[in-house]
Amino acid sequence: MSKDTHVIRETVRQGYAAIATAGSSCCGPATSCCGGNAADDAKALASAVGYADEDLQDLPDGANMGLSCGNPTALAALKPGEVVLDLGSGGGFDVFIAGRKVGADGRVIGVDMTPEMLAKARRNTAAYQASTGFDNVEFRLGEIEHLPVETGTVDVIISNCVLNLSPDKPQVWREIARVLKPGGRVAVSDIALVQPLPDAVLRMVEALVGCVSGAVLIDDTRRMAEEAGLAGIALERNDASVDAMLGSVLDPMYNQIMQHLPANAKPSDFITSLAVGAVKP
Repeated sequence: MSKDTHVIRETVRQGYAAIATAGSSCCGPATSCCGGNAADDAKALASAVGYADEDLQDLPDGANMGLSCGNPTALAALKPGEVVLDLGSGGGFDVFIAGRKVGADGRVIGVDMTPEMLAKARRNTAAYQASTGFDNVEFRLGEIEHLPVETGTVDVIISNCVLNLSPDKPQVWREIARVLKPGGRVAVSDIALVQPLPDAVLRMVEALVGCVSGAVLIDDTRRMAEEAGLAGIALERNDASVDAMLGSVLDPMYNQIMQHLPANAKPSDFITSLAVGAVKP
């Protein structure tokens, strides 16, 4: 691991540890910086990026921290009995939603590299079990470049606004291909670049933790998935979601980013919310 890779990973880890413990968010409104109700802010953002009202009901307190840029559980069209893996599972938001969909005979595994996030998700598990009656979710500490999951054991991989944070994205895609069963599928929501970001934005640490400066061009995402051996790759932009997320006044980081973009530019001129679908042959 290069020095730069180590620095990037530790910057992200520390940033998301702060989000888990203090509630302050660099990638959404875990705590509103303008007052207001943080839970309502996070729910509003989730609705804006594609979650249905029924997805957001009866979730454990604090599972939704407003860190989404899409709805991978909807993209995945999950079925009862499937084994699902969530990359960068945070407080368990998508894991708990997926757990309801796969039911008692299914399994959902969340992997996160931040111990504070893992602890939060595990604390939330008891409330999830009480509301659903399912004992079908678990959380593992690990990096998405080196998944703590056996080869060929997963039906569906989901991830929400996380892959862009990795300093070694080709390795993440190779790991995705490794752990999927033949015929297994990918449903990822991520931030991608429409065009290169200005240098001033790339230098902002807040932008890295906030799912912006680590993003790659859309064509690079396709190439990495293909080189990992995946097929049927489908990429769909959702500019409205990224404008809702990055244009929010709830987090001052985005105001800083906007100040470094050209005059009259909006976030989706440079960045989009990208839905990525693929299948392991």
